[in-house]
Amino acid sequence: MAMSVEHGEEVGEIAETFKQLGVTDVLCEACSQLGWKTPTKIQVEAIPVALQGRDIIGLAETGSGKTGAFALPILQALLETPQRFFALVLTPTRELAFQISEQFEALGSSIGVQSTVIVGGIDMMSQSLALAKKPHVIIATPGRLIDHLENTKGFNLRALKYLVMDEADRILNMDFETEVDKILKVIPRDRKTFLFSATMTKKVQKLQRAALKDPVKCAVSSKYQTVEKLQQYYIFIPSKFKDSYLVYILNELAGNSFMIFCSTCNNTQRTALLLRNLGFTAIPLHGQMSQNKRLGSLNKFKAKARSILLATDVASRGLDIPHVDVVINFDIPTHSKDYIHRVGRTARAGRSGKSITFVTQNCGNKVKRRSALEMTQMMMMMMMQKEHLESGKKLLVGKKRNGKFRNKYHHLFLYIFMQFGIPESSLSLSEWI
Repeated sequence: MAMSVEHGEEVGEIAETFKQLGVTDVLCEACSQLGWKTPTKIQVEAIPVALQGRDIIGLAETGSGKTGAFALPILQALLETPQRFFALVLTPTRELAFQISEQFEALGSSIGVQSTVIVGGIDMMSQSLALAKKPHVIIATPGRLIDHLENTKGFNLRALKYLVMDEADRILNMDFETEVDKILKVIPRDRKTFLFSATMTKKVQKLQRAALKDPVKCAVSSKYQTVEKLQQYYIFIPSKFKDSYLVYILNELAGNSFMIFCSTCNNTQRTALLLRNLGFTAIPLHGQMSQNKRLGSLNKFKAKARSILLATDVASRGLDIPHVDVVINFDIPTHSKDYIHRVGRTARAGRSGKSITFVTQNCGNKVKRRSALEMTQMMMMMMMQKEHLESGKKLLVGKKRNGKFRNKYHHLFLYIFMQFGIPESSLSLSEWI
């Protein structure tokens, strides 16, 4: 059974420095060099518990500093008992693995920490050579790690001290359950385990019972919550004019950095080429690109050499790109929780940001593939201002044809309007025609 620590209730006075959390001076200095002035909420909750040697379930909103919450306790334990193959971090995506590795090396540079990334899309032999050097920390995707455990001679994790599963809900949603089970069978049972997730799903609960011992739950956000300083907007437009509206918005908000999410790899590539031909510094990131090209795109955007990153949902979770000013949902996300993770690329770590979602007449097709309740939740998250609701009535409901409304989902949007305090009596359908 998990002990619960929420919003600092078990920590006593709210810590204003990493030293107050019990972090050693050398790591406090590393935090200072990275510009981490004060610990985030999840760091305040998780670090003291981790330093006590407890297993952790961390639930936190995106952009909350989760990497520091598990990296600092691991590095401090490594300082006390140096050992090769000390910690393993499992991630769902390659890009997130490289980002976590950068954080470990930046925090541990003064103490000589070595890490290696084991992910798909990179030559197995070069990774085998990196593993032969016995790094302190391995950051891996589950599938490629299993490949090495089964095929790389002399490689094992029988002395592992720490296991971290970051974005655990997404690891399980990507059908890595079999690989995770195999990994759990070949690492020590007396290890420390940190499980971090945006949501506590049934699969995550099952994994918690199998992998953690008497864990402490550190929760600083509720399910499907957007960050406080995020301004959310939506635009109702005909689908054939989406490109025109996108170019208009990019020109109107020139000087900002953008992440634009598309639903498919082909549309991501097409839109990136369109914007490039119009003179925008746009670059794509999607699953059909090679790993080197994906990292190249990400690094150019992080270095501000490009101001627009067009991506599929491969970039919607975990990646820490602090300077994203605006997120544009060019294609509406498939699930409400995907919306949360997309817009979570901006307004990170206390900063402000904007999200803009394009809503077209074709969004009804997506409703067929999800419950009405889930669609309602997502639309309510986007519709933040009542005046926007009023301007959207005609587009959402459509005109009558033979006594019937064209948009058969108009009842859903009627419900949304009423949830925002617009009385049913004012929703006269005749005045919408």
